[in-house]
Amino acid sequence: MLKQLIGIRRPHAAWFEKSSDEPGDGLSLRYLGTAGFVLSSPERTLVLDPFLTRPDLTTTLLRPLRVNAELLRRHIPHADDVVVGHAHYDHVLDAPELCRQTGARLVGSSAVCMVGRAAGLPESQLLETRGNEDIESGPWTLRGLPSRHGKVFMGRVALAGDITRPPPWPPRVSHLRHGQVLNWWVDTGGLRILHVDSADFINEELDQCQADIVCLCAIGRHARPNYVRDIVDRVRPKWIVPCHWDTMMTPYEQEPECLPGVDLPGFIDEIRQAGVTPIVLPMRGQYRFPA
Repeated sequence: MLKQLIGIRRPHAAWFEKSSDEPGDGLSLRYLGTAGFVLSSPERTLVLDPFLTRPDLTTTLLRPLRVNAELLRRHIPHADDVVVGHAHYDHVLDAPELCRQTGARLVGSSAVCMVGRAAGLPESQLLETRGNEDIESGPWTLRGLPSRHGKVFMGRVALAGDITRPPPWPPRVSHLRHGQVLNWWVDTGGLRILHVDSADFINEELDQCQADIVCLCAIGRHARPNYVRDIVDRVRPKWIVPCHWDTMMTPYEQEPECLPGVDLPGFIDEIRQAGVTPIVLPMRGQYRFPA
């Protein structure tokens, strides 16, 4: 009853694209919940904003945040690079441990790398960028596009500010300020992907980065005028994959619940009205794009 009163509801199965687990040569996109994805091909595995630990509300507000290492090991056994868009806890917390387990690089802003240092990653596994530089990732190319954090909390940006020194580890949620925000553009040599992990962006930063697939944050979109239309006009995608629509506190292996106020059906309709195909994946769902 309490969840219904505050607007937390389960998504409808009819919203989701049928998941595909068959191996193949195309590009596979797996949704991890929140803003997390695994992007993989036979040659490369890139993980974006992994957050599987998902502590409950009491732990999030009152206790240090301890990473569920076994959950990461079970669900993401391999990664070549782990890329993070900003340093809030629901985007960065699990990334250093995933890098430790897989040997992947942690790629992100200065704040993200400070979190990596706090968690004990060596400098050889940290790659800091201020954006607008091409980064080789095997046969792929990554580019961070400077951005802004969406206004998701009563018209305000929660936990604004930077991380200029390694925070305590394990951290509390207040230690993990967002730092520089980056939208990540990934060129696989075939399909190109844009990852927008918070519901805002800088129009001019997107103008030179056409993308076939956009992973687009759902929560907070109403605070950003022309959110979907500006993305579509600038990067001209074929598909938009909504993300950050689910609560970040529902345990990873349970069925997801929608964040209050996210209006996923309205988001799907808005994407269609812009002339783009929405692909809504259930948490842990996977979709394979043609080679």
